[in-house]
Amino acid sequence: MRLKTIAAALLVAGLGVVGVAIAADDGTHEARSALMKKVGGAAGAMTAIAKGEKPYDAEVVKAALMKISETAKVFPDQFKAGTEKGDKAASPKIWEDHADFKARAAKLSADADKVLAQLPADAAGVGGALKTLGGNCGGCHEKFRIKTE
Repeated sequence: MRLKTIAAALLVAGLGVVGVAIAADDGTHEARSALMKKVGGAAGAMTAIAKGEKPYDAEVVKAALMKISETAKVFPDQFKAGTEKGDKAASPKIWEDHADFKARAAKLSADADKVLAQLPADAAGVGGALKTLGGNCGGCHEKFRIKTE
């Protein structure tokens, strides 16, 4: 019975990874937004801890950092050649300087991994991690995102 439960859990986890991979090949505004919402949700969970709105929870912080890291790794794949039309929030600079775009996403992922490796032990540490990660996000948005509202 226990073996069946473990096998079922691995199957579900594998389907989740396949789902992310499929979404990462979509290249639509909706797929891009869905990935950014994952990052935003993860950052929001950490922000609540940093602000003292939620108690420090190492598992929540770990999960958020993993989500940010994993999403940043697949996000640039949303911007392949030919997907530049129809997304009013995506600057043409993404395709003009795709190497920089990819490098910024890789840095966000690497920074999330570094924080994960030395997990903050309290709300203040989570706040410091957010400053680093937020700087990555803000710099990328400044260069590669068009404000639509």
